[in-house]
Amino acid sequence: MTTASLTQSTGVEFTRIYSYGAARGDLVVPNSELIGPIDSSDEWIQQRTGIITRTRASAGILAVDLATDAATEAIEKSGVPAHKIDLVIVATIGNVQQTPSLAAVLADRVGCTPAAAYDANAACAGFSYGVTQADALIRSGAAHYALVVGAEKLSDMVSPTDRSISFLLGDGAGAVVIGPSDFPGIAAPVWGSDGSKAEAVGMDSTLVDFRDGTAAWPTLRQDGQVVFRWAVWEMAKVAKQALEVAGITAADLAAFVPHQANMRIIDELAKQLGLPETVTIGRDIATTGNTSAASIPLATHRLLAEHPELSGGLCLQIGFGAGLVFGAQVVVLP
Repeated sequence: MTTASLTQSTGVEFTRIYSYGAARGDLVVPNSELIGPIDSSDEWIQQRTGIITRTRASAGILAVDLATDAATEAIEKSGVPAHKIDLVIVATIGNVQQTPSLAAVLADRVGCTPAAAYDANAACAGFSYGVTQADALIRSGAAHYALVVGAEKLSDMVSPTDRSISFLLGDGAGAVVIGPSDFPGIAAPVWGSDGSKAEAVGMDSTLVDFRDGTAAWPTLRQDGQVVFRWAVWEMAKVAKQALEVAGITAADLAAFVPHQANMRIIDELAKQLGLPETVTIGRDIATTGNTSAASIPLATHRLLAEHPELSGGLCLQIGFGAGLVFGAQVVVLP
């Protein structure tokens, strides 16, 4: 039997990030408002995490609302008409519905219909995963322009009495528009997972347990020591590999934006990478908190606002979290 040959699409050679958009929760929550239920102090939280305040969203504001604001800014700044964006990826663990996807609702809200749209659950590495997918899909010809968003409302997923993670978390969304480029703007990723450590951070029960009455509403928990050691030692190796894959050294970087998990982790990673003083480091966690998939684009957005001279420079971004999962790549800042 004669089989007809298929036509496979091919895309552009290179892609880059055109713009960043950001939205933070409307409430500024200082440590003093959280220390009572966990029997702690402002000093203890600052010493352990570097967090002074975190932003959280009021009741009635959902992750999709934060995503809408961030995406709207990114699209406006990109110069790409919304109707030309044919791929929308939202990295989130904060969609309040199992289905439909947050991405499909967002695409309609910002004028990207009928773009392909889906959510990606890779926790704190979700934004990195989304950038990797958008880059690959555009270069394959499956898409032309992509909107990638990290959006979370983690304040709905914590117990006020939990000492392991509740005081770390904030709400927000960060977005980028990615499209064709005349030069390499997104390096190949170093990404992966280690499910053997899945118990280190995640939900303390399932929705089935809640339905059956065998557990309370699921909330986030973590084994802080396990996560800290893994993040510091293993992610330093991943970050170094990402530099090697991109064909650069730490001295070539203009900026370093790791997942905003903990200020001590950020500082230790910078130390192990041997970053020169010329590299600007994202430390958005001090006033925003840990926003999971939103943390990298939020921190990068702030860096560009405060240091416009970084535009056009190389930035190493690395995300890591529940799964355990990780993803890192070097990008050219818009």
